[in-house]
Amino acid sequence: MTSDYAIKLAAELESASRLRAAQFFVTQRPWLDLYGINVRPVAPFGGLSSKPSSDTALIHRTLPEELLFEIFLKMAPYTLGRASCVCRKWRYTIRNPVFWRTACLKAWQISGVAENYRILHSRYDGSWRKMWVLRPRLRTDGIYVSRNTYIRAGVAEWKITNPVHIVCYFRYLRFYPSGRFLYKNSSQKVKDVVKYMNFRASKADCVFSGQYMLSEDKVEAALLYPGLRPTVLRIRLRLRGTTPGANNRMDLLSLVTSGVGDAEVTGPDEDILGVVEGWQEDETHNPDVPAISHKRGLTPFVFVPFDEVETSVLNLPVDKMDYFVPG
Repeated sequence: MTSDYAIKLAAELESASRLRAAQFFVTQRPWLDLYGINVRPVAPFGGLSSKPSSDTALIHRTLPEELLFEIFLKMAPYTLGRASCVCRKWRYTIRNPVFWRTACLKAWQISGVAENYRILHSRYDGSWRKMWVLRPRLRTDGIYVSRNTYIRAGVAEWKITNPVHIVCYFRYLRFYPSGRFLYKNSSQKVKDVVKYMNFRASKADCVFSGQYMLSEDKVEAALLYPGLRPTVLRIRLRLRGTTPGANNRMDLLSLVTSGVGDAEVTGPDEDILGVVEGWQEDETHNPDVPAISHKRGLTPFVFVPFDEVETSVLNLPVDKMDYFVPG
């Protein structure tokens, strides 16, 4: 005959075993205590759900959804990506195609609205966000930097052997969505050059402007060096990224300087890219300026955002970083 104590003890043991088993199915999320006791999935702004949802986060109770939507519209695409990591509500809201449609049409405005819509439906299944991540594009929220070094022999002064110097110089590129770009070749560091990389720069800053064209992942760019013998600089680049959607590297395929006729160029605002279209690599239109294909200084470009120019490793001197591997 079983006693009541044994029956009660068996029931308690069974409930304890069930409790231990339940711990394996329930994931512990202590960080959710920051939002309150109960956290429920929040429907995005403009969602189809008609059920009222209560949000315990203070910022969501005080900030209207319409105002939050307007704030997201003012953000840059990469800032939107960081903001989507804050909480689930922001993640769902930022997935709205309105944000990514605006970013895509601005990034590829040279192609035109009709061409962008055709590419959207033919390659990216009608997803603006997928198009933003997978389609190659030139970033305009920073500058591309190519760090080049070479060894130069010095002059021996009261020494038996000649000294050796490591010379470091940079190529800078800044692109604009309108099809124009800025180019500067200098030994100055990134944090010192970024303030001059704009169209308000003077001739003393040696910042030259030109035009570019993006086709898939290939970039064709050209600019004109003014002077007594006008010289055109033709640049061919290949765009790539260390992660999908980064577009933070560019391989310098060719760098050619050649002469251009005085009748072909009427002023500094001339479409020089259209003038040199179809030229051969060794072609020149001025016998005094031969075509030269440069084989040195072709280190890949690394993208540096504007908010990282002060802390970039490219600012390090040669004695601390003699060679930089772009990756």
